Amino acid sequence: MSLKREVQGVVIQKAGEKTLTVLVERRVMHPRYRKFVRRFKKYLVHDEKGVANIGDTITAIECRPLSKRKSFRINKVVERGVE
Repeated sequence: MSLKREVQGVVIQKAGEKTLTVLVERRVMHPRYRKFVRRFKKYLVHDEKGVANIGDTITAIECRPLSKRKSFRINKVVERGVE
């Protein structure tokens, strides 16, 4: 059993050669209005081989801290984007 978190999101920016900014969307129910609302969070993901581009949907898996804010590495490209 793996205790590492896995997130799926869309690449919105390439920062440097090996870093991607991934926007992860999750849907949560509003406590009062009982309506699903979208919540977004950005993660920095390490891309060693440079396989992902802007607009791609990827999955990332948690790893040791690689920098101050980067603790995920790319697992696979789920879907290629438009660009």
